[in-house]
Amino acid sequence: MSDISNRKLILGSTSAYRRELLSRLQVPFSVESPHLDETPLPGEYPAALARRLALAKAQAVAQRFPDCVVIGSDQVADLDGQALGKPGTHERAVAQLRQMRGKTVIFQTAVAVVCQQSGFCQQALAPVKVTFRTLDDDEIEAYLRAEQPYDCAGSAKSEGLGITLLQSIENDDPTALVGLPLIRTSQMLRAAGIALLGTKP
Repeated sequence: MSDISNRKLILGSTSAYRRELLSRLQVPFSVESPHLDETPLPGEYPAALARRLALAKAQAVAQRFPDCVVIGSDQVADLDGQALGKPGTHERAVAQLRQMRGKTVIFQTAVAVVCQQSGFCQQALAPVKVTFRTLDDDEIEAYLRAEQPYDCAGSAKSEGLGITLLQSIENDDPTALVGLPLIRTSQMLRAAGIALLGTKP
């Protein structure tokens, strides 16, 4: 069996947020796009969608780089069982924030780590419970004009000005809300044979 600790690490995502988070682990990695259709299946619940897409992203990249360890991740905002994706436009972001004001939204953040050659495959879900303040339309408009979070599920960046929209955040993996739960990711990377802190797993 080859030394799995020498395997290269790939982030199967073009998200700048996930790239920044993964760089905090100070492990060399490259970035590859999974080129995946992210359309929900009929009747698919948000947590199941996030888990399916995280694994599919990791597997899609692992097929092209079978000897590497690949991370896939996905996040879906879950409002009463309804999946809220990335708004893409100002108008859709306004609608999302109006829907969420005064409510609790669960940001279902899934991560998967796969190595095709070794057969390694693990995944985890890190739900983050976020309660929004009762926002008025002027606050929503001012926030969106200032931060333009149109590429973020749920139309808010908690790591920026979006924190002012929130009443509370509850979770056990602090970076999950930004897009990659680093505690769970670290655990899976060690299990996959990636050396963290310069030591063998």
